Amino acid sequence: MTAQALQNVKRNAASRAAEMDAAQKKQVEEITRRVDYAKETRMFHKIVALVAAGMLMDSIDVYIGSAVASSALSTHWSTVAQNSTFMSAGFMGLLIGSLLAGFIGDLKGRRVAYQINLLLFGGFTFLGAFAPNMAVLSLCRLGAGLGLGAEIVTGFAMVNEFAPVERRGRWCAIVSLVANCGVPVAMLLCAWIIPRWSWRPLFIGIGIIAAVIWWLRRDIPESPRWLAVHGRYDEAEAIVRKLEENGSEFDDANFKPRHDDMDAAGSRSMNARERRNHALGVCLLVAIVAVAATNVCSYAFTSWVPTILVKRGIDLSSSLWTSTLMMCGAPVGCLIGSVLLDHIGRKKVIVSAFGLTAVFGLAYAAQTSSIGAIVVGFLLTMSLYVLMASVVAVYAPELFATKVRFRCVGLANAIAKLLNVLMPMIVGWMLVTMGANSVFVSISVVAVIAMLVTGVFGVETSRRSVG
Repeated sequence: MTAQALQNVKRNAASRAAEMDAAQKKQVEEITRRVDYAKETRMFHKIVALVAAGMLMDSIDVYIGSAVASSALSTHWSTVAQNSTFMSAGFMGLLIGSLLAGFIGDLKGRRVAYQINLLLFGGFTFLGAFAPNMAVLSLCRLGAGLGLGAEIVTGFAMVNEFAPVERRGRWCAIVSLVANCGVPVAMLLCAWIIPRWSWRPLFIGIGIIAAVIWWLRRDIPESPRWLAVHGRYDEAEAIVRKLEENGSEFDDANFKPRHDDMDAAGSRSMNARERRNHALGVCLLVAIVAVAATNVCSYAFTSWVPTILVKRGIDLSSSLWTSTLMMCGAPVGCLIGSVLLDHIGRKKVIVSAFGLTAVFGLAYAAQTSSIGAIVVGFLLTMSLYVLMASVVAVYAPELFATKVRFRCVGLANAIAKLLNVLMPMIVGWMLVTMGANSVFVSISVVAVIAMLVTGVFGVETSRRSVG
């Protein structure tokens, strides 16, 4: 074969490969567009309900840990050192689970990761009810933590990939609202069950309910976006047809969406600055900073601020209703997030909430009365949970393409969990060396940094296809 003939063969092969890539890209874009504009169906509502149920159980399981440790200590079944190991095992499981879920979800499929995580935290929680000693219970907590960390990553991302583009923020925020109801539910369950029957029935109940939800989720569909990206177009097509049973909001006659600022593929047009900021590295930076700041600020407030103010003479810990009133800001914040996200955009909500967190963090430190602490504490809790509903549930998953979404969101959550593990040492050192005010100032500084990073480098993902 002559050199010219060989070059022709190479050019033809390259041309065919380019045509195949273009055809595959077109198929992926078509699947993505149809999912973005499919009207909500019974299948979609089932997915949202099962995700929300799993997230609620996840939240309850996370928050009962401290109550179980306190109960075990009060009955001399454990020591302070063993309780520390128990709590650390849970945090370590959350960290590792967040990372593993990302890799499994992106490489093996959303459905696989989604089922494994529920099986892990439900199964190990159930086994923990029969632990003969604190060492075994800590091992079970580590196993449960793997599933708990994975559920946070997979749950919100699943809804994100199935929801219509125009109402994606609302649906993800609703799931966040249900999930964050786990805090008061966990408090009530612990107050009612543990004094009467110890913590073991609580673990058994969570394990059984998790098993029921796992069984109900056995036929949950794979994400059609993931299937399309991996070349499984027939399977993706079958699922999309079910999602389109109630029709589509896409204007097929003119091949364009309803909104003028969207292109034919269903993506909101980006300006030049947004295109620069949409690089994977920049998006990963924004996700890590925003998710970590949300978790750190929330942890510092809920775990340390009440204790600090008690030392200043405000008796908050003795009144359960006082804490409950402050925590009522959580569902209010989630509701505010669910209403505003799709109307005014992600960045405006998130930047404003970080700004308010900084202001209320400093204001809370200045309170000298219980009434003032309750009011400002309610407002601060509300701001923090606007962030929970906006950053963790909606914005972070939207920043990334389908191929890397779970891994990137998993990494951001894992770093946030690592900071939560380190927070007790950091805050303890600050209290000893710099005083209580340094903690409040640090909350505000972290919130301001996250506000600036999100405002400058973050892209607006509202009504944009997640790809």
